[in-house]
Amino acid sequence: METENSGALKGLKVIEMGQLIAGPFCGQLLGDMGADVVKIEPPGAGDPMRQWGNGEHKVWWEVIGRNKRSVTANLRVTEGQNLVRRLLADADIMIENFKPGTVEKWGLSPADLHAINPRLIIVRVSGYGQTGPYSTRAGYGGIGEAMGGWRAIVGDPDRPPSRMGVSIGDTLAATYGCMGALAALHAREASGKGQVVDSALYEAVLQVMESIVPEYDLMGLVRQRSGSILPGIAPSNVYACKDGEYMIGGNGDTVFARLCEAMGRPDLATDPRYATHVARGERQAELDSLIEQWTLKMTIDQLEALMIAHSVPAGRVY
Repeated sequence: METENSGALKGLKVIEMGQLIAGPFCGQLLGDMGADVVKIEPPGAGDPMRQWGNGEHKVWWEVIGRNKRSVTANLRVTEGQNLVRRLLADADIMIENFKPGTVEKWGLSPADLHAINPRLIIVRVSGYGQTGPYSTRAGYGGIGEAMGGWRAIVGDPDRPPSRMGVSIGDTLAATYGCMGALAALHAREASGKGQVVDSALYEAVLQVMESIVPEYDLMGLVRQRSGSILPGIAPSNVYACKDGEYMIGGNGDTVFARLCEAMGRPDLATDPRYATHVARGERQAELDSLIEQWTLKMTIDQLEALMIAHSVPAGRVY
């Protein structure tokens, strides 16, 4: 699907050799910013994403394939490899998310490609990175989420781990790959040489785990699954209304005071049981129950009007 390029990366040529989600999402991001993305697809069915999605119309491909032009090339044969070399000769960025060692077998290793185009930036997305004891293992986004710690903390404590309803492991690794490519573009301005960006699924997930690792390292704390809340951050939850569900984030002291005004309970903001961040965290379930007793008396529209009027961060659960 070809569109007129515009944006901050206009004029940059990207060759996308990956498939499914992690590599192509990186290409999607670069294309959204105006890069000219040429996608390499295998003969026949093309990228499997063309067949993925729910319902009669497989629109997922329309999302991840936007702002890209497609070229068919069989990378497993010499003719296809030569075609890709020609495309890469004047390219700025190449993206691949094959199992480590695959492009080397095709004669398309970073060393091979830099011999053709020293300025080429190569983004490599894989399960465990290009080196290390797990590098040869196959990896998908869900495996990265498990190995990076995400799955252990998502869901309710009395049942097995849940998953987010989207492919967050893939898109995180792709996003970090995109960030690496942008950093490499800046570095190339000074060096004139392209770099290799190595983005691993599990490392991308681990990067967004906030303070969980140092909490364990320093205090031996092991974060447990906590359902719809973040332990100690209150009130910040989804609350039931007469006609649906509504998210309220009132955990800051001043915001909590405004929420109390909206509830008609300004006394709660100065009540020692709830007046501070720590106190609210210690009584999280009690405070959530108190708030939901109030929200259950209103429709979402009524509640939203109050939240807007009192500048409380809140939103519908669409």
